[in-house]
Amino acid sequence: METLALNLSIPPLKPNPYHTHLPKYPLSLSASQIHYLKHNKRNLSLTITCKLKATRQSAEREKGGVAGNISASEGAPLLSEDGNGGGNSAGGGGGKSKLVKKLWRRVLSVLVPSGCSLLRTIIEQGEAPGFYFQKYPEDHPALGFFTWRWIFALGFDHMFSCPLFLSLLALLAASLMACTYTTQIPLVKVARRWSFSHSAESISKQEFAETLPRASIQDLGVILMGSGYEVFLKGPSLYAFKGLAGRFAPIGVHLAMLLIMVGGTLTAAGSFKGSVTVPQGLNFIVGDVLGPSGFLSFPTEAFNTEVHVNRFFMDYYDSGEVRQFHSDLSLLDLEGKEVMRKTISVNDPLRYGGFTIYQTDWSLSALQLMKDDEGPFNLAMAPLKINGDKKLYGTFLPVGSPDSPDLKGISMLARDLQSIVLYDLEGKFAGIRRPNSKLPIDIDGHKIVVVDAIGSTGLDLKTDPGVPVVYAGFGFLMLTTCISFLSHSQIWALQDGTTVVVGGKTNRAKIDFPDDMNHLLDQVPEIVESSSSRQSNSSSG
Repeated sequence: METLALNLSIPPLKPNPYHTHLPKYPLSLSASQIHYLKHNKRNLSLTITCKLKATRQSAEREKGGVAGNISASEGAPLLSEDGNGGGNSAGGGGGKSKLVKKLWRRVLSVLVPSGCSLLRTIIEQGEAPGFYFQKYPEDHPALGFFTWRWIFALGFDHMFSCPLFLSLLALLAASLMACTYTTQIPLVKVARRWSFSHSAESISKQEFAETLPRASIQDLGVILMGSGYEVFLKGPSLYAFKGLAGRFAPIGVHLAMLLIMVGGTLTAAGSFKGSVTVPQGLNFIVGDVLGPSGFLSFPTEAFNTEVHVNRFFMDYYDSGEVRQFHSDLSLLDLEGKEVMRKTISVNDPLRYGGFTIYQTDWSLSALQLMKDDEGPFNLAMAPLKINGDKKLYGTFLPVGSPDSPDLKGISMLARDLQSIVLYDLEGKFAGIRRPNSKLPIDIDGHKIVVVDAIGSTGLDLKTDPGVPVVYAGFGFLMLTTCISFLSHSQIWALQDGTTVVVGGKTNRAKIDFPDDMNHLLDQVPEIVESSSSRQSNSSSG
């Protein structure tokens, strides 16, 4: 489609020499500019630079009527010439019972999956069978009937990957596709039709209607094009629209929702997940930690990757509380070659080969110390729960003969990696030492040096093939939702002598539409009869 300079010379009409007509085939004018408008006794010459569309059949019928070549549009919208001033709504409709059945199916397809999602927040997910035996026993069933048998039979311990939920999700997807095919696509097809009206009465029945005396429909078309409307003219009739993208937006919304459901299904039935606590300096294999979550879970070669914990360390606030904890990890291939190394922390994971390693927890695994210049010895630390402390670890260094019936020793406690509290053989406080300080402490005649506190990193591993699909779906959903707020506005006009009857409607922004129309119509110039024409008319009279 090219920009052409179209020169229209229109012979005068009697009795009104200024009542002009465009060619008989429909034209689509966009981004036009009026270069000049002049008239004389014999004709009215109008030069417009514009983009033209014409149906092939009409162009063939009007060969020679326009100077220059006009490219026919193969995919032009269908032409509708109803006399109802628009005819832009899909016909059809059923009885009340049909509407109720359709509404009931829609409610079921949406509320039932939502109800399953709600149950997931109530019923704990992924727990061991013994947990459900105790929480939902048969002798005290919830709601009088709900026991652990229901949970295992319906798969409610892994709701998002159970067959019931996936079946309901498939029904919802089928409902969305059926709605798109039977409702949204026909609405778009109707909205794309050129819909001329040849009745001033039908135009006057539109949501907005106005009459312009002594005006030209060509001037109105140019004004509308300047406001972004697609304008079609055929004889004395005009049809214009803009905002057609808003009609396509509901289809995009449905497609985005389908993408989100597909991504959610891949996440629920095709992912792997696992967690591990690894002391500093040790290794583990990715495939030994990850476990499948559904029937679509398939391992990859990356599962053979070996992870080595080079170092685990913490950052602290000035108050001494833990601010952040880090793990320096190396990934090794089957030959033991390092393929990647990264120091991860909370909210800064490591991603490689389709799996992700998250920093989620920490603990103390061992305490390294020297006794009377002997060692170092590694003493395993065990988690303790005293007065509700979430992080408290302890160990014990025996003193004396291990065969003694009354074995005593030095006790050590730690809440983090920066300080160790020591107690003597009687359990009394002896002092505090920092690891790596090399400062000895004398307890009951024994010289103790705390060399190091060895931490363990808590890691969560996960593969989720549905994440890119879900992100793409939500991004597309936001875009199409914004586009759906665009108003699809339509305008019809009819030249009746020197009067132009204008009517229009819109599907959104109904309050602003009349103001916008009045602003556009105020720009339409009024045709003023020249003195020479009045003299010609008086002499002929």
